[in-house]
Amino acid sequence: MSPKVYHLRRSFVAVMVFVILAVPFSGITPVAAQRKALILSSLEQYTPMGYVGSIQRFLTSAGYEVTFVGGRNVTVSLLTTQLNNYDVIIWRTNAYEWAHVLYWYVGEIASQASLGTYAADFAAGWLDAHNGILGVSLDFFLNHFQAGSLSNVKVAILVASLASPIANALVSAGVRAVIDTFGIFSLYFNTLDYVIGTVVLYLSNGYNVKDAVYSTITPYVNMVPRDPLDSVETPQIWFTGDGTATIT
Repeated sequence: MSPKVYHLRRSFVAVMVFVILAVPFSGITPVAAQRKALILSSLEQYTPMGYVGSIQRFLTSAGYEVTFVGGRNVTVSLLTTQLNNYDVIIWRTNAYEWAHVLYWYVGEIASQASLGTYAADFAAGWLDAHNGILGVSLDFFLNHFQAGSLSNVKVAILVASLASPIANALVSAGVRAVIDTFGIFSLYFNTLDYVIGTVVLYLSNGYNVKDAVYSTITPYVNMVPRDPLDSVETPQIWFTGDGTATIT
């Protein structure tokens, strides 16, 4: 190679390096991480969540990768280790009382393995297995989810009887906002199912938590019974935390 050609190549390489270094990295737009939603139906084998398909479509249209877990596949390990990996969580379960303590069904079936793995939780009364399905108490959430442990979760929706105490615990753990049901419900299809689907639809269309809840319950508040003897029940849902939180 002649000295002239060699020097030309060196000059060309030097110019290209300068051009590459001169390009501002701030102009490169990073690829947004895939948003994720988790739907848990703890009693799926007994009372299926028939409207889950609609909710999945709403969330998918809002750009979410949706995971559905039902029945015995909803485990204590999933609750304690996986929730913070999701932006949106919907948990459909129900409550029961045992020895003057309120528990919510997990879904995992009681077994010798689970009794051994979570022996300390059972001894403390945070877990229960008297109905054959593991149940978690409020103390379970207070002791397993410390401040900031769920800071990645934007919005959680609790579809269960008397869920407000769990909502407060989740907000304390870092969830930005929780929509919860504060009455006593049956998980058989009823108004609550329609109401939850409506809330998710509003959230998926850009409404914040407060507006989604208000827009959902307002028609019931303003409804005039056809018969004076009829009564109109306002859906017993509300929110805890930041009402301006959105999922879009």
